[in-house]
Parts: sequence; C-alpha cells; structure tokens
Amino acid sequence: MFQVTFSKQCLTELQKLSTLKQMEVIEPLSSLTENQINKPSEPLGAFNREGRMVYRLRSGDYRLYFERDDSTLHAICILHRNSLTDFIYRTKLPITEEQLIEQHSSFWKYLDTLKRSN
Repeated sequence: MFQVTFSKQCLTELQKLSTLKQMEVIEPLSSLTENQINKPSEPLGAFNREGRMVYRLRSGDYRLYFERDDSTLHAICILHRNSLTDFIYRTKLPITEEQLIEQHSSFWKYLDTLKRSN
C-alpha cells in the first residue's frame, strides 16, 4: 500500500467537491497496488515527461496525474476529463489555455475582416 500526497492544485480541486465526491475521486488512487503500478493498464496509464515517469489514473469524470517515489504516490494535478487543460496536459502542448483562447478569438476576428473586405 502506498502513501498518497497531494499538490496544492489537487487540494484546491478537491475542495470544490463534496466530501463524498472527494472520496470517490481519490479512492482508485489510494487502492493502487505495486503490480498495477509496474504494469499499467486501463484505467491506469503511464508516460515519460521530461525524464520522469508520470502516471494518469481515470477516476469517474476526473483524471489524476501522479508520480511515484518509492512507497509514495504524489498527485501532481487533478483535472476534469473533458477539459481543455486535461487535453493540453496529456498531449504536452507548449501553450496555456489562455493562449489557445486568444488564438481562437483572433482567428474569428480575422475571418470577420475577410467578410468586410468583399
């Protein structure tokens, strides 16, 4: 059995949820076994990020990203599964959510200028 620690981001996300929902979200993480960590399969996945092994665990509508340090699992972040932030984190895009929105807005403004010029 692993000790589980949470980053500030995780604690902030968990505080937004009811106590029952918090327990539902973190239960799969707290019940992981050594064998599951060594041979990840759905709902657990693993990927290498900047030389570190990062694990992703699906838990209902959330994804928990964590690292392992001997007998400790350190939850890095908890993200809603259908969020843009989760997509960016999983695909390692080098931009922030705000930058995507800005780019999106300017694209539509650009299209509007094309309409006016005709």
